[in-house]
Amino acid sequence: MAQVNKKTVKAGFIGSGFAAAFQFEALQKVSSANVEVVGVFSRSQEKRQAFAQQRGIAVCDSVEAVLDRAEVVHACVPAVAHEPIVLAALQRDKSVIVEKPLTGYFGDGSVDFHGDTCPKQTALDHALASVQRLLSAEENSQGVILYAENWVYAPAIQKEREIIEKTGAQVLWMVGQESHSGSHSADYGHWRFAGGGSMVGKACHPLTAALYLKRVEGRARNGTPIRPKFVTARTHAVTRHEEFRDEGHLRMDYHDIEDLAMMHVVFEDGTVGNIFASELVLGGVHNALEVAANNHRTLCHINPNTAMTTYNPREENFKDIYVVEKIGTKQGWSPISPDEDWFTGYPQEMDAFYRTVAYGAPLESDSRLAADAIAAIYSGYVSAEQSGAQVRVKTFD
Repeated sequence: MAQVNKKTVKAGFIGSGFAAAFQFEALQKVSSANVEVVGVFSRSQEKRQAFAQQRGIAVCDSVEAVLDRAEVVHACVPAVAHEPIVLAALQRDKSVIVEKPLTGYFGDGSVDFHGDTCPKQTALDHALASVQRLLSAEENSQGVILYAENWVYAPAIQKEREIIEKTGAQVLWMVGQESHSGSHSADYGHWRFAGGGSMVGKACHPLTAALYLKRVEGRARNGTPIRPKFVTARTHAVTRHEEFRDEGHLRMDYHDIEDLAMMHVVFEDGTVGNIFASELVLGGVHNALEVAANNHRTLCHINPNTAMTTYNPREENFKDIYVVEKIGTKQGWSPISPDEDWFTGYPQEMDAFYRTVAYGAPLESDSRLAADAIAAIYSGYVSAEQSGAQVRVKTFD
């Protein structure tokens, strides 16, 4: 039932996989507006029927049918399909929630394309051109790009935002990491679907959080965001190396992407950030950002954290109990998460997006933040190709 004094916003889903499932779940916790999900479309008729039936929503037979019904579109599709869907939504003055990465380079369309050998300057040029097309479309639309970077809305990151704003802090150095034992996605592992490996697929999270906090700092001090200026990076394909010994714990079916990435970012004010990402870490997801400022130090433990720890002597005892993502085993001590989505910012993210759409509230995770992330990441690929040479990051005015 619609609640008094709240606007109702009609939402549609394009995609019916993992991202669509957790975004739909997060919508159930939106309190700022009444969200009416009016339909779902995905390429697989079977999957979209199952997604719709399970959630009691309508099935659409095309992207256009979703756009006809919805005010906000959830683009829950592989990154290779982001740009056309975002453009289609914006051209019809619809706002669009788009998962990371915003866009990228997905090859030249040839059957023999291989991410290991493609020129990374070509990848950067194509990614930046795609970003420009999206920003231009947004400028000419009544809709907005709502960039679904949940780290921005994670409670720990938002508390650090408050500290920076209220104390006038200068962030001097940040160290961030996202790592685990391998992606859920079957498409991940092929550059032509994912646009790269660990750097674009995982480093994007702590990187964007770091970029966001420097923007916050700049806005708080003089109204101008502090942007990335240079990046140095290295990438490695450890599980594809001939000396790798498989013990059966890590995903290793990567066709032409890296499974380890390291980035060093220099900001316009001379401060720095170090970002790490990999598919090589057992024991669950490791999501953290450490902030060293001129007046404080913060450790943002997004996952795991010590909100709850549980000892379980027998694996089978917890067979029907969710502990935490990618933990591997439920026997022994586990950093069990009482509300994993809340700690990682998913419901806060969706609530913020619908405040923006319904009432015009300021948007923290916007297209400009997404653009800086893409520019830094693909500049990082150029750097890695050159064995870690420093590369200037192009920013969009």
